[in-house]
Amino acid sequence: MYRRFGEVDAAETSPLYERVAVALSESDEALRAIETAPARKRHPTVILAALHDLALAGRAPELAAAYAAADGDAAADAAIDTLLRMTDSVVAIAVRRRMRTNETGRCAVLYPAIAEAARRVGADAVGLIDVGCSAGLNLNVDRVGIKYSNGQSLGDPSSPVQLSSSIVGDRPVPTRAMPEVVARIGVDLDPIDVTDADDARWLRACLWPDQPDQPERTARLEAEMALAATAPALLMQGDAVEVLPDAFARVPADALPVVTTTWALSDLPLESRLRFLHRLDEAAAGRAVAWVSVEGVGVAPTIPTLGDRRASGHSIIGLAVFDGPALRAEAVGRCWSRGRLLAWLANSTTP
Repeated sequence: MYRRFGEVDAAETSPLYERVAVALSESDEALRAIETAPARKRHPTVILAALHDLALAGRAPELAAAYAAADGDAAADAAIDTLLRMTDSVVAIAVRRRMRTNETGRCAVLYPAIAEAARRVGADAVGLIDVGCSAGLNLNVDRVGIKYSNGQSLGDPSSPVQLSSSIVGDRPVPTRAMPEVVARIGVDLDPIDVTDADDARWLRACLWPDQPDQPERTARLEAEMALAATAPALLMQGDAVEVLPDAFARVPADALPVVTTTWALSDLPLESRLRFLHRLDEAAAGRAVAWVSVEGVGVAPTIPTLGDRRASGHSIIGLAVFDGPALRAEAVGRCWSRGRLLAWLANSTTP
């Protein structure tokens, strides 16, 4: 697994991780240390992020120096040495933490879909509930600036967080502004608090140290965390099916609750996804509820697949409106590369 990760997954984008992963694969001692972690926590991305976390914390200075110098041989030696000296610490971090990608392209997809949901319901205010929220960065979707490759723009052009997305096809995204956001609620099994130094460092540790766009990604993450810290969201810990009723109760009665899921349902069995859908239906007994989903083809229940094949390499952008006994579910677009490419499909005049 480590050899394949180095020679295939990391080879094109991270010479450091390529060299480190291959070196770990060739060290019997290192592999024995990794095997002390639970099986689900032995993946290279998790162990490498745990090592990176120790380097960023100043607990593995030689590894930090090798990463800073982009010295693959030195990084390989330092990674093995750190792993062997601090096996318990590496494993403890791996066990406690979950990988976080926080791809910022999500906002470019979410903004037009949330605004469209509000238009269809006639809502003047929305309450955002992000399921699988990680650090809750998606909850600031209205506070970032977004530029599309066709010249369109959404959001706040003066925001310190500026994102971009390429439009696929000739249909533009709707450019109506999102109404006022009156609640920002995140639901996660292990939410990340960007105001906590350890949590914020873990987000940094999940970035690969030498990817070609690493400086830009690091700067963007820092800006997003700083923006989120200025108006911290309410982060609720627990299983979404159990927590959602309480989350809905936190949204003011005169606002439209908009639940968002971005690649959050694929790890759940179908039964859990259907229970999640049932929770949305229950909440709609008293008022309209919207669900914006960005999931792999066939993952989000009730969202049409447009005839696309599963595991086809792109995701479906779904919009479902629950209004009493009525449910209107539509596929409003497709996206690739975690939102960096977007094809809008819906007719924005649909009632």
